[in-house]
Amino acid sequence: MEPPPELEVTSLSFASYARLLRGNTNFRRLWSAQVVSEIGDWFYTLAIYNLLLQLTGRAGSVALALVLGVLPQTLIGPTTGVVNDRLRRKQVMIAADLGRTLIVLCMLLIRSRSELWLIYTLLVAETLLAAFFEPARNSVIPNIVEREKVVLANTLASTTWSVNLMVGATLGGVVAALLGRNAVFLLNALSFVISAVLIWGMHFSEPHADSGRPFRAQELVDFSPVLEGIRYVRSHARLRTTVFAKFGNLIVGPSWVLFTVMGQKEFAVHWHGLSLERGAFLGMSLLLGARGLGALLGPLLTAPWAGQWKHRLEGAIFWGYLGAAAGYTLLGVSGRFWQACLCVMLAHFGSSIVWVFSTTLLQMQSDDKFRGRVFAADLGLCMLTIAVGAYLAGRFVDWGFAARHVASVAGMLMLIPAAVWGLAMRRNSENRVIG
Repeated sequence: MEPPPELEVTSLSFASYARLLRGNTNFRRLWSAQVVSEIGDWFYTLAIYNLLLQLTGRAGSVALALVLGVLPQTLIGPTTGVVNDRLRRKQVMIAADLGRTLIVLCMLLIRSRSELWLIYTLLVAETLLAAFFEPARNSVIPNIVEREKVVLANTLASTTWSVNLMVGATLGGVVAALLGRNAVFLLNALSFVISAVLIWGMHFSEPHADSGRPFRAQELVDFSPVLEGIRYVRSHARLRTTVFAKFGNLIVGPSWVLFTVMGQKEFAVHWHGLSLERGAFLGMSLLLGARGLGALLGPLLTAPWAGQWKHRLEGAIFWGYLGAAAGYTLLGVSGRFWQACLCVMLAHFGSSIVWVFSTTLLQMQSDDKFRGRVFAADLGLCMLTIAVGAYLAGRFVDWGFAARHVASVAGMLMLIPAAVWGLAMRRNSENRVIG
């Protein structure tokens, strides 16, 4: 079986993004749902990490929260892939949103350190639902936009994610500082409800679910579809390589721990009348805002050049790895807050290129009936990297290593996936020439 042919991509410009949103109701609803839910997520993430650091005083507690917020997605990945390839992905997204609404509201019950177990339990539950939602969202894009606009849609989704991070992280710090943590939880719960309503109004064809065969519970423990998906990925060299692209994004996990610690200990914001606790919260949120700005500019500036050709998308991923490596290596020697923000921007300029362009390549190279499993594998591998990276970063900080030194080491480690990706692309090119 051959992968789908290469897409011809329409011109990527601000006007083209506007035309896509105006002319495609389904994508506009999906995009709007992304806007409200992701801004709420960033509010929520900041509140959780700050709460844990306040209750425990240990970076390891933040690292554990991040591990529990991502690792279950790796473990449940085979199941979520099968579900998304058997059920209608629209229904999967709505159910996940409503479930996460209830989970976030339960965070209002947290009052003391004795209830830490409840925080971690709720994080795992929310993570499991996100593991169903994200592969579904990525998988439906080729079903709701024309083939030549897939890259355009992905670039807009990534740009939106970055703006949401920048806005959500910055405003989240302000809202928490002024209104308190519970207001943040309520806003995030409301965002999931709005997202579910928007997705409910989408109407599009889902060929993978049109067979008419009812889904049976025993399929959740039937590994034959998983094995079929593995054989499918293994049979396509470029697809096999691309599934591991986000797996190599080694700085994503440590960044959450490092920003939390550096925001508290090195880059807390000192305003008149602002408590140390809330100043630390604001410092962390501004570092995350810089991350969002870098992630915004990465695909936005490079997609017009790379979007039309697979070999350019692949080459941009290589340079994205190098940008991430340089940014975090330099972050470790930054003495001023503005320098740290610039380094974070550079790093996530590159990291977001890896994320967006690998997603685009997976959509271009996979068939609809396998796409849920492909993206479940992609997400699961990525979350494994994030979990391990966050855990190790937290442990090293708690062992007495300076957060800035951990950042530099994480940056230098990014040279490993850059080298592996470069060699894989060279080998694939040679095989294509020989073939």
